[in-house]
Amino acid sequence: MLSTLSRQALTLGLLLGLSSTGAQQAAPTPAELLAARGRTCTGTFDAATRTDAAFNATFRHECAVVRDVRMHYVVGGRGPALVLLHGWPQTWYEWKAIMPALAQNHTVIAVDLPGLGDSVGSPPSYEKRVLAQYVRDLISGVLGQRQIDLVGHDLGAGVAYQYAAQFPGEVRRLAYLDYYLPGRGTEVAQLNFPHFIFHRQEVVPEMLTRGREREYLGHFYPEVAGRPDAISEEEVDEFARTYSQPDKMKGGFELYRTLDEDERDNLAVAGTPLPMPVLVSSASIWPEGSVAATMRPVTRDLRAVTVPNSGHWLAEENPEFVTRALLDFFSEVGGRR
Repeated sequence: MLSTLSRQALTLGLLLGLSSTGAQQAAPTPAELLAARGRTCTGTFDAATRTDAAFNATFRHECAVVRDVRMHYVVGGRGPALVLLHGWPQTWYEWKAIMPALAQNHTVIAVDLPGLGDSVGSPPSYEKRVLAQYVRDLISGVLGQRQIDLVGHDLGAGVAYQYAAQFPGEVRRLAYLDYYLPGRGTEVAQLNFPHFIFHRQEVVPEMLTRGREREYLGHFYPEVAGRPDAISEEEVDEFARTYSQPDKMKGGFELYRTLDEDERDNLAVAGTPLPMPVLVSSASIWPEGSVAATMRPVTRDLRAVTVPNSGHWLAEENPEFVTRALLDFFSEVGGRR
């Protein structure tokens, strides 16, 4: 028997015109995973940038095995390390438009989170605490970057918070973009957005979106955007390319299914406020100050900005403002380097 929420999720999926049919591709074998122990990537990882000569003059795609996952990231530029963590349903590609400006004074590292994007393999849990440990193993252990500036958006901001909370001596400054942090400021039960309810159901979201990933994503982006074309058709194509891969939609839904664990983990570290300066950027479609309110109890030095004329997709909807805000924040004197 389906629970009430499961029936609601099923109804939502049917209203979106999603099919429960479609063949599921086989997940990569351990041998295939371990074959990629070098920095060279395989597959269609560069589909969106292969012919972009200007982008490729600065940035390159690399992959590295971290624990049981081959993690994909895009790196380029010169200067202190600046790590970018994407949200859902996005990948490193959400940052592409603003990366060239950031790379003028930073070594930019845009990461595909474990189990998402062109990263291959699944972590044992999608708790943000666990994902932060994978990212840290990549950034510090593989790439040798032990002092970083850090940016996270959406659920990636939840990962960024846990990175900063677990390894505060390694994060100089944190930019936290448009995510209501579960924990002392907000209980998961308060996050009653319709897509939260749908994505947290077991089995049903995968069943209804399998084989219809692009249709679902194309429907989803405008729901929390400031304008219908905030995410272009080309961007939808690129995100759908990765989320159509085996288990990628499941990985995305697991980000939501682990929110209760995230609340527990965030409460466990909330007693020690983040020591580094924190910039909270939020969309203009939300109540003023509501996102920052969830971070204020866990920080010592917080400043907040609202991105004008923007829905949830900040870097795509107002890239000029976001770029300027990040550059100004990370160029401020103070904090550890």
